[in-house]
Amino acid sequence: MAKVIIFGIQDFAELAHYYLENDSKHEVVAFSVHEKYLPENHLFHGLPIVAFENIEKEYAPTAFKFFAPMAPQDMNKLRESVYNTIKAKGYELISYVSSKATLFNNPIGDNCFILENNTIQPFTSIGNNVILWSGNHIGHHSVIKDHVMFTSQVVLSGHCVVESYATLGVNATIRDGITIAEGTFVAMAASIIKNTEPWSMYKGNPAVKSEKSTKSL
Repeated sequence: MAKVIIFGIQDFAELAHYYLENDSKHEVVAFSVHEKYLPENHLFHGLPIVAFENIEKEYAPTAFKFFAPMAPQDMNKLRESVYNTIKAKGYELISYVSSKATLFNNPIGDNCFILENNTIQPFTSIGNNVILWSGNHIGHHSVIKDHVMFTSQVVLSGHCVVESYATLGVNATIRDGITIAEGTFVAMAASIIKNTEPWSMYKGNPAVKSEKSTKSL
């Protein structure tokens, strides 16, 4: 049983605490946030909240692990920054995969948060720091790269590639053989029938590219 520190004290962190405590062999021992966000009582769900800047002084990387399942602000780059800082401090990051998800010996990276009713078909791999919210279909022979966010009920067909920093909205549908380019935002219920362009937003059915760059989101 690994002793785990969760980064954050907002919704994603609270949900991570619940899932780890009720559906994993991990023990959550503390939360951590940047010092300027520390609440007055320094407690969350009865556990200590420790300033991230000095976390290793109280919780040595040799004895504790980290989990940082953050929301996709700045097209997942904020989560990437925290992920990289945790690794630079020497911590190992765990992944959580729901016992109610369906997998087929798929390679999965670290700091992934994979919730219930995801189906990840054979010959598909998941990179590092990926969030798959509940109820997605991830097709066979596909690749999801690092720092990606799927919301819920996304259908990714077979032989697709999802490049880093992409975010896919609720009920998005991706045709087979598609490449979702780096930094793509696929809006809710959009249907992607051709490869996307980097740092672009797509909406509609069939989806069309917005004039707005996702770098400004």
